[in-house]
Amino acid sequence: MTSSQPLYDLEPLLHLMLIGAVIALAPLAWVWFRNRQHGPAERLLALSVFTLFLTFDLVMFGAFTRLTDSGLGCPDWPGCYGNASPLGAHLEISAAQLAMPTGPVTHGKAWVEMVHRYLATGVGVLIIALTVMTWRLARKMPLAAGRSPWWPTVSLVWVCIQGAFGALTVTEKLFPAIVTLHLLGGTVLLALLCVPAVAHGLAVRGQAPEPLAPGLRRALVAGLVLVMLQVALGGWVSTNYAVLACTTFPTCQGSWWPEMNFAQAFEIWRPLGLLQDGTHLDFSALTAIHYLHRLAAYVVAAALVALVLALRRAGALACQRRWLAGLLLLQVMTGLSNVLFDWPLIAAVLHTGGAAALVGTLVWSLATTSTSRADALPRRHLSKKADARA
Repeated sequence: MTSSQPLYDLEPLLHLMLIGAVIALAPLAWVWFRNRQHGPAERLLALSVFTLFLTFDLVMFGAFTRLTDSGLGCPDWPGCYGNASPLGAHLEISAAQLAMPTGPVTHGKAWVEMVHRYLATGVGVLIIALTVMTWRLARKMPLAAGRSPWWPTVSLVWVCIQGAFGALTVTEKLFPAIVTLHLLGGTVLLALLCVPAVAHGLAVRGQAPEPLAPGLRRALVAGLVLVMLQVALGGWVSTNYAVLACTTFPTCQGSWWPEMNFAQAFEIWRPLGLLQDGTHLDFSALTAIHYLHRLAAYVVAAALVALVLALRRAGALACQRRWLAGLLLLQVMTGLSNVLFDWPLIAAVLHTGGAAALVGTLVWSLATTSTSRADALPRRHLSKKADARA
């Protein structure tokens, strides 16, 4: 980046917003066309599911951006050297690539970074549309708690916060705490969008939440908390490039308890690879970061296996428990692949996607169940016909 180029250059912001609007037009047009014969509730459901799907894709692409070291492909924000696309920054990117052919700024990395920003802007536009549609429907008919317009409103606020963390990720040069919070924020956004999507689906089909024993509901909540903590630990591993601190399994560096420096490992507010005093992070700190994530994985895996077995014994949530079992197996396989096969890109991306999908499945399970048997009675005022009349 040239010395005269500021970290924040808002000149291309309008162009980026227009690109995001164009990206969002395709799913919006698809939702309208596929549901042109249906009522607003069906259209809202379709848009909710599509937005949830694209947000999951965005989380996956964010992992791809990070894992290909493309986070600084355009070292300013929101554009690329003050342009809305890498095409306008061809000369600057070429100069940076010539100076450092394998450095953070190359033409390929710039495009990866900007595509990520375009997708994020498009998802933001879809959440705006979702918020407007939900508030309009709420004015016509009362909505249940999961269908409250405040869900997409909170999601809209949250995606703006995510945008701010995305900017800080670039301008603070991949500060590990900020990058980890950005990953967690994307996972939280996915959860926020999942709740109303499930609620809209139940309402359109005229169904009520499935009754579930309070103990199982608490187990689902506990599983969700554990997975979110593991996502945070996994993000800390990835953003500190500690994946290859242990390249054997089940031992690490030939030991069941290798040399580890936990004080350095969890000194949170520091630059990448450095401590707060400017000295370099010790390898034993990277080992501690990696090994704690591995130990926590054993706990999370055991808790999820117990949860799946408990749901099976109760005969509840057959679809969700199959997803939980399959995703847990995927996480184990991709986690081992990262360690044993030198952190292959596809395994690393799938590991992030699997974690996000686990969060989504647990939220789906909670949103589709209730501890009250009264809630399980059919509620005809939420049927398709009633929504169509609205």
